[in-house]
Amino acid sequence: MRKILLAAALLAAAPLSAVAAEGLSYTYVEGGWTQLQLDRNGAPSKPKLDGGYVRGSFAIAEQVHVFGAYSTVSKTTTYDLGVYDVRVKQELKQPELGIGYHMPMSDRVDFTTDIAWLRINNEAKYEADGFETERYKEHTNAARATLGVRGKPSPRTEAWLKAGYIDGSDMDGTWTGTLGGQVNFTPTWGLVGEVQAYDEVTQYSVGVRASF
Repeated sequence: MRKILLAAALLAAAPLSAVAAEGLSYTYVEGGWTQLQLDRNGAPSKPKLDGGYVRGSFAIAEQVHVFGAYSTVSKTTTYDLGVYDVRVKQELKQPELGIGYHMPMSDRVDFTTDIAWLRINNEAKYEADGFETERYKEHTNAARATLGVRGKPSPRTEAWLKAGYIDGSDMDGTWTGTLGGQVNFTPTWGLVGEVQAYDEVTQYSVGVRASF
């Protein structure tokens, strides 16, 4: 009887072990600092816009999760024109929503894929003493699809690598890549870092994640 009960317990646990690699959570919230670096066709000057971001993911099924993010970065530059100064503030805001799927490749590694909608809102504000403030706004709606891997090199570390394609209105389609990692302080809290690159844009992010 004990052997039958043990076998039944192992069979009952088997589907759970196949849901995701051990120790990986697809339900979490995080936030922190982010920086956007623009290449501008290889020009020597590479503007850097700093700001913050929030991001979250929620598992809606054993191997499916939804996610969302919002980031905002800005930079103010002052130009001395002799008679007066001109202040130019550039601000980029980007909301994102998507859905992802994962399946285990081993006890420590998951295969991942996702699709997402994102919107890039770009605003430039020009100010000068004695003149009215002028604003110029534009936005781009885009879709992104990625494939990648996510794994646990050790019990307290995590890493992920993704490659994909992004395309949308007012932009040419381009390849994108993401490399990230996490160091866990506790089973819930961890420090995360990520680099994402596409076209002439490189984004660096560092934040704190709470996994559930």
